[in-house]
Amino acid sequence: MSALTHAVTDSTTMLRRSLRHTLRYPASMVTSLLVPVLLLLLFVGVFGGAINAGMTNSGDYINYIVPGILLVTVGYGSSTTALAVNKDMTEGIIDRFRTMAITRGSVLSGHVLAATIRTMASLTLVVGVALLMGFRPTTDPVRWVAAIGVVLLLVLALTWLAVAIGLASPTAEGTTGFLLLVQMLPFISSAFVAPETMSGSVRWFAHNQPFTPIIDTLRGLLMDTPVGDRGLVAVAWSAGLALLGYLWARTAFNRPPRP
Repeated sequence: MSALTHAVTDSTTMLRRSLRHTLRYPASMVTSLLVPVLLLLLFVGVFGGAINAGMTNSGDYINYIVPGILLVTVGYGSSTTALAVNKDMTEGIIDRFRTMAITRGSVLSGHVLAATIRTMASLTLVVGVALLMGFRPTTDPVRWVAAIGVVLLLVLALTWLAVAIGLASPTAEGTTGFLLLVQMLPFISSAFVAPETMSGSVRWFAHNQPFTPIIDTLRGLLMDTPVGDRGLVAVAWSAGLALLGYLWARTAFNRPPRP
C-alpha cells in the first residue's frame, strides 16, 4: 500500500469516527443549527419591519441578511469542532493515536472533513428555512457555484483555526475565546446592517474586518449584484486564515504531549 493510499484510508477511518460521534451526541450540531435559524427569525420577524422601512421592497432585508446568517452558521459549526478536538486532546485520545501505526495527519484531517460535512449540511438546512421565509436569490448557476466555493473556503478556514484552538487549549474553557470571536465579529460587520450606518471607528472596523468582504461577496453572488474587488479580498482572507490554521494545527499536534 502506498503512502498516499495509507493516508486516505486512515483519514477515512477518522472521518467515520467523527461522524459517528456526531450521530451519537447530536446536541452540539443541533445547537449550531438552531442558533442561526433563531437569529434569522429574530432579525427578520422582530427587527425586520423597522429595518425594511429604509429599503425599497418588503423582502429586501431577508435577502440582505441571509449571507450573514450563513457566516454565523459556519462560525457556530467551527466552535463545535474546537470543543471536539479539545476533548480528544485533553482526554488523551490523540496521545494514543500518536503511538499507533497510522498517518499522523489523518487525525486532524478526519476532524476537518467531518466538520466540513456537518457545516455544509447545516448551511443547506438554513438556506431551506430562509427560502420558506421569503429569501429569493436572483443569481444564475455559475454564481451559485462560486458562492458555494466561497462558503467552502470559509468553512475550511474557520475549521482549521478551530482545530488549532482545540489542540492548543489546555481545557475546554480555553476555546471560549474563539467561540466569542466567531459569535461577535458578525455583529460588527455588514451581516445585519450596512457599515455606513455605524459610527466612527466602529464603521472603520466593520468595513475592514475579515468577515465583511466575505459577506459582501456572498451577497453579490447570490443577489446577482457587482462584487468588485471584494471577491479577491474575501478569497485572500479565507485562504490566509486557512493556511494560518493549518500551520498552527500542525505545530500544536507535533508538540510533545503535556505531562
